[in-house]
Parts: sequence; structure tokens; C-alpha cells
Amino acid sequence: MYRNTFVEVNLKNLKYNIESLINKYNGYEYFFGVVKADCYGHNDISTVKAIIEAGCNYLAVATLDEALAIRKEIKDVPILCLSIVDIKYLPLCLKNEITITVSNLDYIKNITTENPNLKVHIKVNTGMNRLGVSNKNEFNTICKLIKEKHFVLEGIYTHIYNPINKIDTFNQFEEFERITGDINLKEIPIVHVGASETTEFYSKRSYANGCRLGISMYGLIDCDNVNFKSTFSLYSEIVQINEVEHGVVGYSGSYKVNGKEKIAVIPIGYADGIIRKNTGRNIYINNKPYEIVGNICMDMLFVKVDDSVKVGDKVTIIKDIDHIKEIAKHLDTITYEVICSISKRVPRIYIK
Repeated sequence: MYRNTFVEVNLKNLKYNIESLINKYNGYEYFFGVVKADCYGHNDISTVKAIIEAGCNYLAVATLDEALAIRKEIKDVPILCLSIVDIKYLPLCLKNEITITVSNLDYIKNITTENPNLKVHIKVNTGMNRLGVSNKNEFNTICKLIKEKHFVLEGIYTHIYNPINKIDTFNQFEEFERITGDINLKEIPIVHVGASETTEFYSKRSYANGCRLGISMYGLIDCDNVNFKSTFSLYSEIVQINEVEHGVVGYSGSYKVNGKEKIAVIPIGYADGIIRKNTGRNIYINNKPYEIVGNICMDMLFVKVDDSVKVGDKVTIIKDIDHIKEIAKHLDTITYEVICSISKRVPRIYIK
């Protein structure tokens, strides 16, 4: 690490959060650790291992690439690929024990019987209209074909698109139950309908024995009776301080100095995931907030500071859970995007 800019990932706090969630949701049998997008920007196989050690007994990823990267290091934990895997790669899934998602009839029709014992989860579209089976007849036909082709129907699931809205969510529950109504869901080994917020905001459905823990593992949802600990912080340092008098700062001269100001230069920019919209929000130096000013550069940004700040001082770009929420509000986005946006150019340091 030749630039003193890094993410600190606290694996001890991550495990605490997961253990607290599993203890709270102890009516479930399967806890899916959703580790897609490099564990929501936390990166590294050590994060995945911590998630398993904390009690998650199934992993979920977005792509086959993610699944295979994990499988190289971890052999004995099941992995579900939530997106569609190209049919030509299904032998790889079988060889590496990767469970696939079936989300439409044409897909299962085109899979040959040369992949016996392939584990599948059927995804049901209950209103989000992204991936999933949308009607009962199609669902029933898929179940029949899975049996005929000697695949293993291990699970059925859906995704709740607006868990803060009770009407929308209960409509989705009802649609899931209607589409799957011709089978006994309790005979399916794994049924999972809820991700982080749905699991928190709604009681367990009688037929569901699994839940998916994603953003909640990192403490970035509101959760009763769980005092989440921060898992993700981003640091840099001051490399130069300029005394500017009646001048401008940065590209386009967007920040104009009236009088005399001290402007600190910090070696992190939009190539690291601190996009230009971060201008105007606070970072922390010596536990004191300071404002980002001027246009953020590809590799550097500017902060207006006072006489207490010196070259070499540590800078907290992302502090903790509350700061991530504050940043998300400033950027008019969600907490997921704040942490997922920090690029791989920024090294991760792991606290165990």
C-alpha cells in the first residue's frame, strides 16, 4: 500500500452483527449470506469466511464468476447464483456444486438432461418484474420439467421490491402463495421470501425456512433490538495545504475563495468511488467535520480546513454507519451504493 488511502473492514463487528441477527431470527433454518458485489464492497475471501463463521449456512451471489471465485477457497458451503447462468456453463455449476436459479420456462426447456442432480431454486416474480416465473401454469410446468430432467428442486424464492409498503408487500406474499399454490411449499427443502428489510419488518411466513441477509449484515438498516456495529470505514491523509487568497479551487474554478482560506488536498477521488456529487458533504479530521469544496478530481479532492489541521493528518472519508446514511442522503441514493462504489483501487485492511 503506497498511498495512505484505505478501507478498514471490521470483521469482528461484522460477525457481531450477523450473530445478533441470527439470534433474533432464530425461527429460520437457512441464513443466506448475500456476498455479491464483493460483499457489498467489503471485498476479500476473509469477509466471506467471517460471514460463514458467524452462522450463515448458505451463500448467495449475483454471478457465476463470483461463485467460482469463492468456491476456489471454500469447498463445503452451498452457493446460490441469483442471476441467470448461461446454459453452456451449467456443467461448471454441477462440477463446483453451484446452485442455479430458474426464472422462466424457456430456460429450463433448453437445459439438456446431461446435467443430472443439478440443484435449482425457482424464482417467482411477484411484482418486481425483473426475474422470475409470473404465472401458475408456467411454474407448474417448470416443476414438472425439473423432475423429468432429474434435477434437484432444492428451493423456491421471490424478492420483495418495496418492503416499507405493507400493502405492496402483502400483495407480493399473496401472489407468491397463489403461483405456488398447487404444491405443498413445506415439502420444498428451502423456501426464502425475505431479504434484509423484509425479514426485519414482517413476521416469518409459515412456509418459509430461509431468509437472505445482505445489507443488514453491515448494519445499514433500522433493526429493533440490535445495536449494530460499523464494519466499513474509509481513510486517507492530507498531503498538502494551500493558503489561497481571493482565488479559485479545482477544475472549472467552481469554488471561489473570498478572503484567505486554507485548502487541504487529499489523495482520493472519483476513480476511487468518491464521485463528484460528494462536494459539499463533510469528512472528519481529528474528529472534527470539514467540508469538501470544489470539483472532486479523479485522484484528489479538496477540503476547507482551519489552523488546527496539518499535513499528514489522518482523514476519515467514511466514518461509520450514521455517516454512511448521511452520505447517502447527500448523494440522493441508498447506503448500498455508497459502500459498493468504493473501487478496488482502494486497498482493504481487515480487523479480525
